[in-house]
Amino acid sequence: MSRIGKQSIEIPKGVTVSITPELITAKGPKGSLTLHRHKAIEVKQADGHLTFERSGNDKPTRAAHGLMRALAANLVTGVVKGFERQLEINGVGYRAEVKGGTVVLTLGYSHPIEYKLPEGVSAKVDKNILHLSAMDKQLLGAAAAKIRSFRAPEPYKGKGVKYAEETIQRKAGKAAGKGK
Repeated sequence: MSRIGKQSIEIPKGVTVSITPELITAKGPKGSLTLHRHKAIEVKQADGHLTFERSGNDKPTRAAHGLMRALAANLVTGVVKGFERQLEINGVGYRAEVKGGTVVLTLGYSHPIEYKLPEGVSAKVDKNILHLSAMDKQLLGAAAAKIRSFRAPEPYKGKGVKYAEETIQRKAGKAAGKGK
């Protein structure tokens, strides 16, 4: 049995969860999110908790058991608190600016990069830190990964866009030769 899948999810006050044969929908103070259900996982709601049970014991069903529970937990957390991701921009002249729903990045190319944020993701800039926030964890992660891909950090000087909690393995530069 999946250790994650057998844990129940507590539904906080102010959150309503509705379960249909195809979808799980959570509504809370930040908004509403939906999740497609796996056909082999049964979801039950009782006493303010969600529990997940699988119908079979084959490998794909066992894998989906913990996955469904984790995605549903992200659903509930998203409508209550939301998620935040921070990107750090390092490099001389590298900067970010938010204009409406667009992030304008200057990353050492001949032109600025304009990235339109997906619906539901918001951004703000504080010095060299870009703060992204959203209800949907998957959407937020995809937007952060896309922004990071514009100029991934390089190992020699550490220039580029990196996650705030990420550490870059630094390499030594070219060693100076001995006269002969």
